[in-house]
Amino acid sequence: MNNVKILNTEILSDNWYTLKKVTYEITYNGTALTQNREAYDRGNGATILLYNKDAGTVVLTRQFRMPTYINGNASGYLIEACAGLLDADNAEDCIRRETEEETGFKVTHVEKIFEAYMSPGSVTEILYFFIAEYTKEMRVTEGGGLEEEQENIEVLELSFSQALGMIKTGEIKDAKTIMLLQYAALNKLMDG
Repeated sequence: MNNVKILNTEILSDNWYTLKKVTYEITYNGTALTQNREAYDRGNGATILLYNKDAGTVVLTRQFRMPTYINGNASGYLIEACAGLLDADNAEDCIRRETEEETGFKVTHVEKIFEAYMSPGSVTEILYFFIAEYTKEMRVTEGGGLEEEQENIEVLELSFSQALGMIKTGEIKDAKTIMLLQYAALNKLMDG
């Protein structure tokens, strides 16, 4: 049932990604209303939880995130699951590339578990969620991201129980990471 008609789209900014002001008509119970909303289009992305069942560990990253800094995160650094924008890739190719660039692990098998809109009131992005088992032997570089993308990513290998505890203490506040860790707990990924 399509009860939405786009009347006008205005580009407010295309400096980093694209911020649009959309005027549309939406019909509720037979009554048409005209509304305006801004939508930030940064493309779609993918994220992954690397886990080692035998060692009981997960691989996460730490990096500076300016929006969190200006919204109360005193250091600006967040602990996160590896992630990246799709660009021209499909989600699986993207997450394989990002995993190697950011963490240094070349994973052999990734499994898509779900997809989600992360901030649907203002951002168009769909995030594709993956999991993959890793071993020490899969580490091919130190990771840390790409210099040309000005990434300065610290790779963290934490016990799964420690990572879960960091949600409770507030040390992990990133939604995609919380979702992946909770998925791992609910689905008993770390159980032998």
